[in-house]
Amino acid sequence: MTRSSDARGLIPVLATPFREDGGLDLDSLRRLVAFSVGGGVDGVAVFGFASEGFSLSAPEREQILRAVVAELPAGTPVIAGISATGTADAIAQSRAAAEGGAGVGMVIPPFMVKPSPGQIVDFYGAVAAEGGLPVMVQDAPASTGVQLPVPLIVELSKLDGVTSVKIETQPTAPKLGAVVDATADDFLVLGGQNALFVLEEYARGAVGTMPASEFPDLLAPVLAAFTSGDRAGARAAFNRLLPLIRFGLQPGIAWSIHKHVLHRRGVIASTAVRSPATEADAGTLGALDEILTDLGL
Repeated sequence: MTRSSDARGLIPVLATPFREDGGLDLDSLRRLVAFSVGGGVDGVAVFGFASEGFSLSAPEREQILRAVVAELPAGTPVIAGISATGTADAIAQSRAAAEGGAGVGMVIPPFMVKPSPGQIVDFYGAVAAEGGLPVMVQDAPASTGVQLPVPLIVELSKLDGVTSVKIETQPTAPKLGAVVDATADDFLVLGGQNALFVLEEYARGAVGTMPASEFPDLLAPVLAAFTSGDRAGARAAFNRLLPLIRFGLQPGIAWSIHKHVLHRRGVIASTAVRSPATEADAGTLGALDEILTDLGL
């Protein structure tokens, strides 16, 4: 069973492939895991925003995690998204993910009733203490509506079992740098937002990035160049990839974009998404094809 909490490096948030009838396509999911491993990832994430985690039932999450863990090389970190409107459900989701082989729980704050800073501290403390997994705080106010200022993240970092944070508040690089400067060296700080500012985030101390899952083979060389000191080479390779990165950040249709790229790359069988995600229109897909042609995909 995969079990590693070393959440650093390139960790794509896997899309969840569906059949045309809306059911899970586990064969496509297994191909996606193999594609990710072949692309040089350091881990994978499931049940995140890019996974359409909002549309998945508990039994589906169990099936997905089982399939992903079985396909990965032993010891590859698996980060499981935990999204709940209350503490008890977050703990239950975390325990289920731990039982399924995940190594870290990526936890958003409760969002239906906006919590106070003290309630946020109590929430993360309880999930870390009772959920059975190290906790990654997901700072994503554009999706949750819950702000996590730097001093609050610093307070969370001091809780037993809270070991990392994924920063997705724009502008990401300044906030990420401020969190790195204010937290202990062993507290891991990663970026998200489809790696839009990944080089700036790495320059400010990020230890990893968690983009969508359709281009790990193109992003891995960028990160390798940057970490080896070839910043000019990293910028050149990143700038070539940037049109595809920004295309996958479009509200409402981002999930469709991720899946159309994966389908065109021969990884998944269907581009079906679940509501409230929506299908990209023909004009958008035509522009996407031009980007993929430019990239030689």
